[in-house]
Amino acid sequence: MANPSLLILAGDGIGPEVMDEVKRIIGWFGDKRDLTFDVSEDLVGGAAYDAHGVPLHDDTMAKAQEVDAVLLGAVGGPKYDDLDFSVKPERGLLRLRKEMDLFANLRPAQCFDALADFSSLKKELIAGLDIMIVRELTSGVYFGEPRGIHIEDNMRVGINTQRYTEAEIERVARAAFELAKKRGNKVCSMEKANVMESGILWRDVVNEVHQAEYADVELSHMYADNGAMQLVRAPKQFDVILTDNLFGDILSDCAAMLTGSLGMLPSASLGLPMANGRPKAMYEPVHGSAPDIAGQGKANPIACILSFAMALRYSFDEGAEADRLEAAIEKVLADGARTADLMGPEGGTAFGTTEMGDAILAALDASL
Repeated sequence: MANPSLLILAGDGIGPEVMDEVKRIIGWFGDKRDLTFDVSEDLVGGAAYDAHGVPLHDDTMAKAQEVDAVLLGAVGGPKYDDLDFSVKPERGLLRLRKEMDLFANLRPAQCFDALADFSSLKKELIAGLDIMIVRELTSGVYFGEPRGIHIEDNMRVGINTQRYTEAEIERVARAAFELAKKRGNKVCSMEKANVMESGILWRDVVNEVHQAEYADVELSHMYADNGAMQLVRAPKQFDVILTDNLFGDILSDCAAMLTGSLGMLPSASLGLPMANGRPKAMYEPVHGSAPDIAGQGKANPIACILSFAMALRYSFDEGAEADRLEAAIEKVLADGARTADLMGPEGGTAFGTTEMGDAILAALDASL
């Protein structure tokens, strides 16, 4: 059989730096675990705009449709702030999500024991945290029509439309229920059914899917604003949180910071199965391009490496190898390795990006 294929889109800012460490990890699995990937690379975001005048070239989009999974670093930066909205770096990311139909965004918020003191919450609230947020990614207010800025009565009016179909809600609900069955068997669906018709439909459809197909999974509902409050009051009450595109964007970043650093958190964006049975998929760290530290070798590569671990688990059915990689990262952190974003008040010398990669590779070697 042919090797599984990966397209790397390192992007902007710290994206290339953290992706370099992922490429070293990919190489380790090929050398030491006989798990070899056919890797290609291309441009996205500002890097693509600089080269082609667009944030994602059509040829790159075609490659993304053909591979087994896409690994993305980060997009954007102040250099591109004054570009027209249609060619801003983030439009390349949104095009990938939309045209690959990556409707289920999986964002874990997991607290490693060694980092329990880094959260802004008390340690007892955060130790052992393991939440999975499933965010609908290809519809809702970010894509709904009509949209734009118009003139009405000599005044500018900004319009965005929150829109969901029954089918769009059904498929992301199924993704959340399936994940819950492999975890704590609980789903909390969050919307604003008290003030939004789209929220009423969301709740109705989630209930229908639950009753028809997943009655053995515990289901609860919560208004999204209360959900945000509960995430910082008692986050460990949640297992899988299911929510729409807009609320998912907000709630997942809130949950991300519970763990102490955005530099620790990966994500997966999944679509329907391809002919080979693997889902359409893109994996990326939650953090942004961090232009303030780009090129300085200070960036934390762990979120990007953990994104590859998610690819091992969800695209390539290599759960044991994903466990191996996650355990190596946990060991490195337990042994005291820290990048600058993880330095505590006691001080010390921060690991650089490459040094953290070295430590993780050494821990992988020790796992053999």
